[in-house]
Amino acid sequence: MKKIAIFAKVHDPRCLGVAEDLIGWLAGRGVTAHVEKHLSLRLRRTTLAESAESSEIARDADLVVVLGGDGTLIAAARLIGERDVPILAVNLGSLGFLTEITLDELYPSMERCLAGDFEVTERMMLLACVERAGEVVELHRVLNDAVINKGALARIIDMETSVNGRYLTTFKADGLIISTPTGSTGYSLSANGPIIHPELECISITPICPHTLTNRPLVVDAGAQIAIKLNYAPDESVFLTLDGQVGMKLLSGDVVQIRKAPHVTRLIQSRSKDYFEVLRTKLKWGER
Repeated sequence: MKKIAIFAKVHDPRCLGVAEDLIGWLAGRGVTAHVEKHLSLRLRRTTLAESAESSEIARDADLVVVLGGDGTLIAAARLIGERDVPILAVNLGSLGFLTEITLDELYPSMERCLAGDFEVTERMMLLACVERAGEVVELHRVLNDAVINKGALARIIDMETSVNGRYLTTFKADGLIISTPTGSTGYSLSANGPIIHPELECISITPICPHTLTNRPLVVDAGAQIAIKLNYAPDESVFLTLDGQVGMKLLSGDVVQIRKAPHVTRLIQSRSKDYFEVLRTKLKWGER
């Protein structure tokens, strides 16, 4: 591990403090940390780290350390893109399904990473593209979900949906969530979507407040090609949101195409807990 990138929630003083301590810890072992420019501007130990644009750091890193919550991790995963780089995600937020490494585990985990002694779990990603008048106008990768949502004052959207070229149904709803197993504990869960083990390879389709109550969440094979054609009045506002962080306004007649991405996100696993323990803890199962 020669190049270790650190991404942190820059507006959280606790994350900044942990980042500074980690930079010093790495320097004591002869390893230079690489941090994004926005983070570098908020740190005191800038002489012990190198800074660059986020995309450049993600492209060159051998290991990415994420300090924060699931949102910080998701943003880092999109930046890494097609590179096969492991991510050590440390939970400094309040509710983390992805950032399962605790602060107490940070330095023991880092020791193992520097020695090459770690295990990873691979999480599938999605590619979401928007076609307008037959041309691709947007293309994004997502770790959690792609969500079609109506604006605050918009009426119900008609979303003509097909899977592998075969007509499924026209959802009449406030929106539609296309989710990976990793994203099943995110927005999809709040819309009554299924909880899916993150190492499975499949895609869930969950309508948001459907007009027809028999429209239920559907799980399809990871190899499925999902196409959603939008139909609504020209004065309506409809948006596509990716991982809850990137968005764009859609037009009536646009087609949103979603399929499995050819690359995965690799997360370093905690040795003290498993996925089911995370579920029990975060969802407070068994508590009265």
